[in-house]
Amino acid sequence: MTARTRKLAATAATAAALVAVMGGAQPAAAAGYPEAAFYTGAGQSGTEILVDLADTGTCQNLSQPVLSGANLSAQDIDVYFNADCRTGAPGTTSDLFYRLGSLHLGDFGFPAVSYRVRP
Repeated sequence: MTARTRKLAATAATAAALVAVMGGAQPAAAAGYPEAAFYTGAGQSGTEILVDLADTGTCQNLSQPVLSGANLSAQDIDVYFNADCRTGAPGTTSDLFYRLGSLHLGDFGFPAVSYRVRP
């Protein structure tokens, strides 16, 4: 686990505790980190690409492939390895996709190229 991953995990735990104590008045982004982002490298490294949490239910194609993500929001994010939120490993069709859950960090099994924020 990298230092950044440990720091993001600690921040997520702190944000969850603050939200529980304050009744949801304090958003996770107030800690100085984006609520949700993808990264071009594993372990939340490389170029950061912010997730548009306001656009729920709509498929978003990423500008470049990503290998990891951090979700400090209360929403789940479905991550796809094909464009246009098609399930399956890259170039194939199946039911495979990755769910980046609320208050979760993750490395993806394949480069991800699209996502959908769950309503």
